[in-house]
Amino acid sequence: MHPALKIEVCKVNEHCVGSRWEVSDADYLAQVIAIIAMGQAIHAGQIIAKLSPAAPAINKEALRDDAKLRLSIKGDTKDAQDASRWHRDGLIFEAISWIAARQVADDEVLLKDPHISATTQGLDGLMIELDEENKEITRVTIFEDKCSADPRRKFRDEVLPAFEAYHRNKRASELVATAAALIAAKLSGPAATQAAARALDLQYRAYRAALTIESGHDTEEGRAALFKGYETLDNIADIQRIGATFVTPAKLRDWFDALAKRAITFLDELAKEDA
Repeated sequence: MHPALKIEVCKVNEHCVGSRWEVSDADYLAQVIAIIAMGQAIHAGQIIAKLSPAAPAINKEALRDDAKLRLSIKGDTKDAQDASRWHRDGLIFEAISWIAARQVADDEVLLKDPHISATTQGLDGLMIELDEENKEITRVTIFEDKCSADPRRKFRDEVLPAFEAYHRNKRASELVATAAALIAAKLSGPAATQAAARALDLQYRAYRAALTIESGHDTEEGRAALFKGYETLDNIADIQRIGATFVTPAKLRDWFDALAKRAITFLDELAKEDA
């Protein structure tokens, strides 16, 4: 069994480090995304870690139907359908971003579950690494994931401002609350909240911007232009700024349509097993 994604380090510029993602096994990727859409991210994480065959822990009609709705385009007009497609692709890409993090992280790393609703606000993702005794944060990484045919504009106009808000601690309460909720898996009561305080310290902070690109922009020059301006997040080292790119093998929206169809086909196959 191959991992769903191929992940490798790549060069961006002197201000950040690069991570390049591409599909290794499209069917496996679609199946894991379907399981996440069924509300079973914890189980999906176990599948990824063990490279197990993709199968949900709970195979119920209500969960399958709900997942299919999330993976489908809705709307009676072209504008409504376009908006639905953008929301759906955003959810799928957030799941891909989470899968990428789960693939390279060890079992002890804590990850916020990906959103399964397009209306959910807040952090796209958060990853917390603890010391060997699971008492103190050694690193907290804030994710921003954008699925767009214009990734440069998304990075400049949406990702950087979002990161700036966290960098200046303008969203400190949200960050601490999310970090504490994750750490509660290791520590109980006030200890989890006290440990989460390190999320506010830039010494332990990292940022990961994940963007979709098509193969024509998959060059060192393209990545340098894409992540221009990352250094405005000051007083941190280059390794604390991560520029991740997901290279789609076909036109962006066409490829996400095809991936969603693979996931829905998998859900239909699960229905036959439940019959």
